[in-house]
Amino acid sequence: MTSSAPPLDTSERPLGRALLRGLRCRCPACGEGRLFRRYLKPVDQCATCGTVISGHAADDFPPYLVILLLGHLLIPIAISIDQRFSPALWIYALFGSLVIVILSLALLQPVKGGVIGWQWALRMHGFAPPG
Repeated sequence: MTSSAPPLDTSERPLGRALLRGLRCRCPACGEGRLFRRYLKPVDQCATCGTVISGHAADDFPPYLVILLLGHLLIPIAISIDQRFSPALWIYALFGSLVIVILSLALLQPVKGGVIGWQWALRMHGFAPPG
């Protein structure tokens, strides 16, 4: 009996290039096709090169990275502002919340794209060869 399994993809997948393409919200394989059809919903397949994207498993990692990144960036800024200007607590609550929400929403899609590019380059989860 002969097996009709597709040949294994052993092509090179440079990690840096895949990450950058994902951060630009482009297909990690070709860099041309769109990676998302909606805000955080990836396409099933790249319209340009046909790479299947639907098997990725980014899960909670992108929000974790965004929280980690923003925490490390915004806390020193908040401390610096407090030391220089000592603004009222309501100013922190109002403007701090707005800044955090806007930056979180702006970073979430590119970070998720980067995670998908990382998974694709390392053949993880849905990008792993069958078997």
